[in-house]
Amino acid sequence: MTPADLKEEPAKKEVGTPQDDQILIPDRLPVLPLRDVVTFPYMILPLVVSLDKAIHAVDQALTQNRMILLLTQRNQEVETPSSGEMYDIGTVGMVIRMLKMPDHGVRVLVQGMARAQVESWDEGLPYLQAKLRVLEEIAPETTAGLETEALMRNVKEALEKTSALGKTIAPEIMVIASNMSDPGRLADLAASNLTLKIEDAQAVLSILDPMRRLRRINELLTREVEVLMVQQQINIQAKDEIEKGQREYFLRQQLKAIQSELGEGNELAEDVARYLKKADEIKMPKEARTEFDVQVRRLERMNPESAETATLRTYLDWMVGLPWSFRTEDILNLRKARKILNEDHYGLEKIKERILEHLAVRKLKKNTKGPILCFVGPPGTGKTSLGKSIARSLGRKFVRLSLGGVHDEAEIRGHRRTYVGAMPGRIIQSLHQAGTRNPVFMMDEVDKIGADFRGDPSAALLEVLDPEQNDSFHDNYLGVSFDLSDVLFVTTANVLDTIQPAFRDRMEIIALSGYTEVEKLQIAKRHLVPKQLEAHGLSPEDIVFPDDVIARIIRGYTKEAGLRNLEREIAAVCRKVAMKHAMGNRKAVLLHPASLHRYLGPLRILPGEHLNRNQVGVATGLAWTPVGGEILYVEAQAMNGKGALILTGQMGDVMKESAQAALSYTRAHADTYGIPEDFFSTHDFHIHIPEGAIPKDGPSAGVTLTSALVSACTGRPVSKSIAMTGEITLSGNVLPVGGIKEKVLAAHREKVRIVMLPRPNKKDLEEIPRELRRELKVILVDRLTEVLKRALI
Repeated sequence: MTPADLKEEPAKKEVGTPQDDQILIPDRLPVLPLRDVVTFPYMILPLVVSLDKAIHAVDQALTQNRMILLLTQRNQEVETPSSGEMYDIGTVGMVIRMLKMPDHGVRVLVQGMARAQVESWDEGLPYLQAKLRVLEEIAPETTAGLETEALMRNVKEALEKTSALGKTIAPEIMVIASNMSDPGRLADLAASNLTLKIEDAQAVLSILDPMRRLRRINELLTREVEVLMVQQQINIQAKDEIEKGQREYFLRQQLKAIQSELGEGNELAEDVARYLKKADEIKMPKEARTEFDVQVRRLERMNPESAETATLRTYLDWMVGLPWSFRTEDILNLRKARKILNEDHYGLEKIKERILEHLAVRKLKKNTKGPILCFVGPPGTGKTSLGKSIARSLGRKFVRLSLGGVHDEAEIRGHRRTYVGAMPGRIIQSLHQAGTRNPVFMMDEVDKIGADFRGDPSAALLEVLDPEQNDSFHDNYLGVSFDLSDVLFVTTANVLDTIQPAFRDRMEIIALSGYTEVEKLQIAKRHLVPKQLEAHGLSPEDIVFPDDVIARIIRGYTKEAGLRNLEREIAAVCRKVAMKHAMGNRKAVLLHPASLHRYLGPLRILPGEHLNRNQVGVATGLAWTPVGGEILYVEAQAMNGKGALILTGQMGDVMKESAQAALSYTRAHADTYGIPEDFFSTHDFHIHIPEGAIPKDGPSAGVTLTSALVSACTGRPVSKSIAMTGEITLSGNVLPVGGIKEKVLAAHREKVRIVMLPRPNKKDLEEIPRELRRELKVILVDRLTEVLKRALI
């Protein structure tokens, strides 16, 4: 074809081919729709054509000049696209080869020639045909030579990197790219070999400026290199994990084979399987299971004969033996719980009410945190047995831990596994013994915890007894947290003074006072006597304890706030009868108060002599001790001297100060009570409290000291029927004191029927049993003048 021919056919456009031949492109061409691919000039692309319209378009191209317009669909889901569903910029391609397939489809090989834009569409044909305009590239400026060279180098290097990082690019493509000098063609070559989104590829095809197109390809290649590098790292990691797993499996198989040849390893493998099965059954928490699996893998790799294997087995035995998830269901029947508490204990209404309140809250809210109850009271008042009753009423297991004399923090938190003979702490041991995660846990004698260089157990117990912290109690031996929030902790103590303030603050204090004679009688009939009869192999027909006999044992042989000595005396009677039965005398024994000395000897508790008559200088006071209330006799004597005050009877500093205040008050009010002015300068005063071997302290004996001292100075006796307590001031006020219930119980026990108390202590009378209040006369006073007016005869 000559240049003249070109002038005569203006509707055709000349384009260059890779061989620099001139080919004329008609202004109308059949259209081949493409899905999921964008073609670029000078690129060879195999295509599979199956749509009828597309096959007709290919046939039309082959019958004319083998040229066809390749356009990409906008929506890849459309099976039969129309003219409006395709991009308007595409590539004019030359059909190099066509192969018909058995399924009536065709396979064609096309080569891109030039960019073209659709101007209009021809309608009414069996195939798509469009009028087009060939798009010419913009010639680059000469000043951009350095930038062009730099961009081309970057693109070529990026192509090499993508190929090195695993991108599938044919080697001949890499050779062609390395020898290219045209930026536009290099950009098209790179774009056709990148996995671009349709939108991005179409955008690159639409850029006519070679430099702009090359910059865009450089950006896309840079991002592709970064993606391939991350993908390579992921593949390497995955490959390493697979190889590591395969290597471990291979080594384990070799180890099993070696152990099998040596006759070892079978027992260890059985232990590992047993531990894993047990761990699945008990449902460990995630943290504990992670640590457990680590230790099991260690065991699997160990020599069965090594010493560390035995240590590790012990640890795993503890881990699978703990009740991580097992718990007993609470009995939330309040009537049944009240019945159980009444069967086990007589009285103690306040404590029973508190237990029932806890059950009621548990019934309304299942996941409530357990309270920390602390029973404080004299020995023998039933603190420990109350814990058992709580467990029975709740339907829970009961465990008891005695903390008396414990002075090592490791007893609570356990020893680290690095120590020889290490074991968990006593908290974890007790839960292991209980076999459930929600037992009633009684800690006895928390007031007798010691502390030395090995730590303070009380500090370790702060976490245990704090409902806000004990859901993650950490035992040093286990190395993982254990949830104690479901445990109902109950502690006992005789006194509160020796308990640390922070420790005491975490507990709900419930005070237990001593029992009255009526309560002791009922408890003995209902609990103590049946218990001792069974313990000595006797039946109720073998020996009968009438009420008057039990009352005589209480009055004449015991003097205590609790019940231990009473139980011992009943046991002594049962032993005597049991010995007779063992010797063949099976006659039933009916006890009588007059014959009680045959079994227990003479009476040990006799009424005090001071109570037989009113005496000058002798006043009856009331004192509180850790074992209950006591009667306190205060003696005062005035003798010739120079006004000195002598104090004897193991008085503490506070009581000595009360004695000084009593003397000062007496001197200041001498005229009121008819004491001569020179009496205090010519007499010495001796105040004594009998039973001097027992230390005594506290301010509550102030009114008793003053009454005895005024009595000694005036010669007026003090009424023997009045027992008194109260702190005094120099101005003559009577201040409130503590331990009222215990003191009143002591007065009742000693047959004192009139008790003088400070008026502010009126509120404490509500704690005293109603039947006891009916038998006592309580006098409330505010001033010492009221005390002396009633006490002095």
